[in-house]
Amino acid sequence: MDKMVLRRMEYYGYHGVFEEERKLGQRFYVDLELALDLQQAGVNDDLTQTVNYAEVHELVKGIVEKKSFKLIEALAEHIASAVLDTYTRVDALTVRVTKPHPPFDVHFDGVTVELYRSRK
Repeated sequence: MDKMVLRRMEYYGYHGVFEEERKLGQRFYVDLELALDLQQAGVNDDLTQTVNYAEVHELVKGIVEKKSFKLIEALAEHIASAVLDTYTRVDALTVRVTKPHPPFDVHFDGVTVELYRSRK
């Protein structure tokens, strides 16, 4: 299966277990791997035979920046559902949501959740 990969899309959102995180907000990164057939789009150079990644970006932006979740697991699940519901060409996807600065006293590069969903 072919893939379309959107890497490290950066958004500002209001997600976290702590009230302060949901009030002040913070940066989040989202990676998507969309499994879909890209052959006809490539052969015909036709946007209507693929998924417009600019539209996908806007869809994800609306979820990350306009909704609020306590868990990044819930954020990832909502992104996966929205992409599968909106783009019937997508057979499966992997979503990665990274919170680069979780509120801990220990320094590390962040926390990422990754999930895989398909139409089955």
